[in-house]
Amino acid sequence: MRSTRKLATDPEVQVYEPHKVGLPKIGPYVRDLWSRRQFAAELSRATMRAANSTTFFGQLWLVINPLLLAGVYYVLVNILSSRGGLDYLVHLVGGLFFFYFISGCVTSGAQSVTGSGKLVTTMAFPRLLMPLSAVRTAFFRFLPTMVVYLVIHVAAGAPWSPKMLLAGVFLLLATVFGAGLAALMAALQVYFRDTSSFLPYFVRLWLYLSPVLWYPEDVVNRLGAFSRVVELNPLYSIIGGWTDLLVRSEMPQPETWLAAAAWALIAAVAGFTFFMSRERDFAVRL
Repeated sequence: MRSTRKLATDPEVQVYEPHKVGLPKIGPYVRDLWSRRQFAAELSRATMRAANSTTFFGQLWLVINPLLLAGVYYVLVNILSSRGGLDYLVHLVGGLFFFYFISGCVTSGAQSVTGSGKLVTTMAFPRLLMPLSAVRTAFFRFLPTMVVYLVIHVAAGAPWSPKMLLAGVFLLLATVFGAGLAALMAALQVYFRDTSSFLPYFVRLWLYLSPVLWYPEDVVNRLGAFSRVVELNPLYSIIGGWTDLLVRSEMPQPETWLAAAAWALIAAVAGFTFFMSRERDFAVRL
């Protein structure tokens, strides 16, 4: 009789079979996701160490890069529209730092799965941890820029108010929004490898259509009825509410709060649902 006992010297063979597309059971999935949150945190820390983001000069570059961009845009807008002054500089820096946090979530999240192919093919864990880890990385890269912003805020004599603390609500909404898009782009990148190559052009166009280089009220004054189309940009409300509170110390309109919350919820539900329904197919695609 032939023995079927596996010897220690026998090579291990892994076989991947296609899975039927569909959502896993949400309850067990979320519990597993929460129980492995330290894994996502360590993955984020490893990414930051690899990019030297935890060193002094690494942290310094995180601030210098968007600050130089703010200087370039400030000069450009000043030349083209004769708009300048410290008030505009504070608005530009505050909005640009915030925008790069959101875009960092999206661009880093897009490469989170394909950039960690060995983890996907050798370990069993909720794959959603990977884009969420990218969002954590983007958040901790964003924090040093806020120190620089506050210095500029003080130097420019911008107003202070307890209302500024409510900007944290828009930061939370931006994080949820960015996490949803990070999950969506991560899944798309698995199927369409040119997604990450397309993103820089999309992000640059998105910047020009967002209230960073211009004030939200400029849309109404210059575009009139067409301003409603521009307001469909999710960042119109998310960044608009952020700058209203942090830069101007003004309370945003109720529709700004509602629109920002709605866009964050839509992005999270759509992005997470699409990612979770496809993640069992990732090992085969990679």
